[in-house]
Amino acid sequence: MKKVLVANRGEIARRVIRTLKKMGIASVAVYSDADANAPHVLEADEAVYLGKSPSAESYLRQDVILDYCKKLGVDGIHPGYGFLSENAGFSQKVKEAGMTFIGPSAHAMNLMGDKLSAKQAVAKFNVPLVPGVDRAITDPNEAMEIARQVGVPVLIKASAGGGGKGMRLVENIEDLPEQMKMAQSEARSSFGDDAVFIEKFVTKPRHIEIQVFSDSLGNHVYLFERECSIQRRHQKVIEEAPSAVLTPELRKEMGEAAVAVCKACDYEGAGTVEFLLDADLNFYFLEMNTRLQVEHPVTEEITGLDLVEWQIRVARGERLPMMQEDLKINGHSIEVRVYAEDALNGFTPDIGNLKRYKTPQSEHVRVDDAFEQGMDIPIFYDPMIAKLVVWGESREQAIERMILAIDDYQISGLKTTLDFGKYVMKHEAFRSGDFDTNFVKQYFSDPKAIKDVMQDERAALLAGLESVWNTVVENKESEYISKPIHGAWKLMKS
Repeated sequence: MKKVLVANRGEIARRVIRTLKKMGIASVAVYSDADANAPHVLEADEAVYLGKSPSAESYLRQDVILDYCKKLGVDGIHPGYGFLSENAGFSQKVKEAGMTFIGPSAHAMNLMGDKLSAKQAVAKFNVPLVPGVDRAITDPNEAMEIARQVGVPVLIKASAGGGGKGMRLVENIEDLPEQMKMAQSEARSSFGDDAVFIEKFVTKPRHIEIQVFSDSLGNHVYLFERECSIQRRHQKVIEEAPSAVLTPELRKEMGEAAVAVCKACDYEGAGTVEFLLDADLNFYFLEMNTRLQVEHPVTEEITGLDLVEWQIRVARGERLPMMQEDLKINGHSIEVRVYAEDALNGFTPDIGNLKRYKTPQSEHVRVDDAFEQGMDIPIFYDPMIAKLVVWGESREQAIERMILAIDDYQISGLKTTLDFGKYVMKHEAFRSGDFDTNFVKQYFSDPKAIKDVMQDERAALLAGLESVWNTVVENKESEYISKPIHGAWKLMKS
């Protein structure tokens, strides 16, 4: 493999390009009007224009991408995540064009991309499933009977769904027909498929996912777990590895179940098997994401591995670089997704210009981003600015390092989720490990109270600054100067 086109944008495109350079493989970037001057375009060896800013007119244009690949002599395509990364049809087209799709087969994508077929496949390998049904339901009366059998509350879920779309929580059986109709309508609008199924709603659930890797020679490994329970709108905001609640025995059991999922679909490449963990530490298969995940850096931090390099090596037909007995957990890592969102206003997008943008540069701090000071956050794509990642020898050290890193991250011109990240890091429920996917609903539902907490903290910082500044004024030989930093002030040595 001598030349790879990265069929994506933003921080994941930059991430893949870095590994390609390390491996001596030429890179081709793609871009839209909105990304004409984006860092990933400038860092690649070559770059080609796909079209206008909307993704349907640029990053989702399969035939245009394939035509460029043929013209430029591309050997492989890395899809990143999002866009075409889980499009089985595109994977098949790449293969038919004589190139390598750096990801799983169309067969595996199709099987795992449909939640019903996935549940049916993994059940044959004795992977635990949430009580419910593994087939499409269209009759409200049948749905109500199933709900009576498993007991409310239940979830109505779109078979082809993701990101919380086509999902409804039903706590009273009488409400089920109406909620089912709404779920089907949303599923049809979002995915072109109104198939839904019903399963028991797990109370106090934790979202635990297992990173898996498989090669074409039949080898499978799990690279431990990631805790992804801090979510808003059913989408992750903060992730960490390992989880604070898994014992070595449970980790092994869940890891082996994840490997069984790989075997169920003849998997190749990087994937993530997602589980729900209940209050009694029982786990249930949720779904498989047939791609690299946004939060893969925390796994890289605790294993010391380059997962993009593993993807490329497996795609070239090589054996997995390491077997299960060689893999070890080293320390703890946390990731905060830095979104251009107003956390105190329901996490609504706050698109604008990065008037001030400076990333933290401390040891054991990693920032995967795609922006520079003065750039606009496009309205056409996901509002994520960056992924802020830290590593520590212990979970406690990682938490403290994250707080410092958030303080050192300078962003102005728009609101971000950095303050929310700091709020979580300092919250007793998170620090103790006693939390679940209801964290935002349970602890972040009163914006005024949270805002008061944040303002009190800033007031204390400013009061401390005033005291120190008076000392500075009195002693002109002081070695300290001050600088603005993310909504407050911090003293820095000159």
